[in-house]
Amino acid sequence: MALSVSGLAQQLELDVLERFLRYVRVDTQAEYGSNTYPSSLKQLDLIRKLAEELRALGIEDVQVTEHGYVFATLPAVDAQDAPTVGLIAHVDTSPDAPGANVQPQVWRDYDGGELKLPGNPKQVLSPETSALLADRVGHDIVTSDGTTLLGADDKAGVAEIMGAVAYLAAHPELPRPRVRIAFTVDEEVGHGTDHFDLDEFGADFAYTLDGQKVGEIENETFSAIGMEVTFHGRGVHPGTAKNKLVNANRLLGEFLVRLPKDLAPETTEGRQGFIHPGRLEGHGEQASTHLIVRDFEWELLEQHVAVVERIAQEVVEGVSGASVDVTQEVSYRNMRDTLEQHPKVLEAALEAVRRVGLEPTLGAIRGGTDGSRLTEMGLPTPNVFTGGNEYHSVREWVSVQDMAVAAATVVELVRVWAEPAWRP
Repeated sequence: MALSVSGLAQQLELDVLERFLRYVRVDTQAEYGSNTYPSSLKQLDLIRKLAEELRALGIEDVQVTEHGYVFATLPAVDAQDAPTVGLIAHVDTSPDAPGANVQPQVWRDYDGGELKLPGNPKQVLSPETSALLADRVGHDIVTSDGTTLLGADDKAGVAEIMGAVAYLAAHPELPRPRVRIAFTVDEEVGHGTDHFDLDEFGADFAYTLDGQKVGEIENETFSAIGMEVTFHGRGVHPGTAKNKLVNANRLLGEFLVRLPKDLAPETTEGRQGFIHPGRLEGHGEQASTHLIVRDFEWELLEQHVAVVERIAQEVVEGVSGASVDVTQEVSYRNMRDTLEQHPKVLEAALEAVRRVGLEPTLGAIRGGTDGSRLTEMGLPTPNVFTGGNEYHSVREWVSVQDMAVAAATVVELVRVWAEPAWRP
């Protein structure tokens, strides 16, 4: 009989919090445009720490791969004929907000009001702007000090997996299947699975711990294409520029203004896709932007790409001395279609949520995970909640109690697969 939320989750609460506070203090911010793998070598500081902690739990099969992943095995107990289950989280944090010198703040017994972050009082967490916060009265809330992101994306997932693995390792009387553990790098810059060897990992299916809303199992992600639009102008000394200068920065500005406002992230929600110019760089003769283009349906995604290409060509049309290059690269595809071919993988996650006392829901991620690409590669990998909120910002926060429930869900998920009814 599974322990209730008030039992198992409470047992895991302190351990998960202590691990989380350790991990977020390690700077693992990924870098765009790096020529190394991982993109920032400081990610390996946490990777090595996790390998040490796994060994300290008595797990002998711990490996840091040449590309910076941690692989480890929790052996089966009384379920040797069960499938091998994978658990995956990423250690890197987003480059989209400051990520060094994280100072986590624990707000005990949250009273439902505003939280003014002490490092920057202009940064205020409020139920009015973060809806789920209103439901966390009485919880212990973890934030940064307001000058950096917190790193719950995805160190909450890392801490939850580690807490669950520690619990299972300490309770060998509980039947369990063989569990493969992986901590990856560079997920935030779209390269988390570039060197992920499925044969070496050796799982039949897996679960990423990289979601948000408690109780939600995500079986869909956006499909994603990255685009680079580069405008070329003609440089001339500005003092003698009349009828000669073609300013690439102005071309880029005109392009940005023409992008449809109803296809921006700030004007879309639910299953609506978007076009988002995330990074800009340039000078008079050359200016470029990197765009992320997203939609749940591939046909609509292709339409968004066509919009970008059309506007880019319209900007330079008829401008002597101006030209534009547009390139695109598929980042990942919606994992929905493949997961539909493996219904038990999803059903087991929903059952685990029920066993911790919650009513599970299915969700679609307005983003992607390592699981998006892994599923496409042949490893079915839905996404499990972590409890984190306001990702990629200095207002990021997570509830300690929610992290404990997520860790308890992982324990129950592993135990589900030890039961004969769930075996192939």
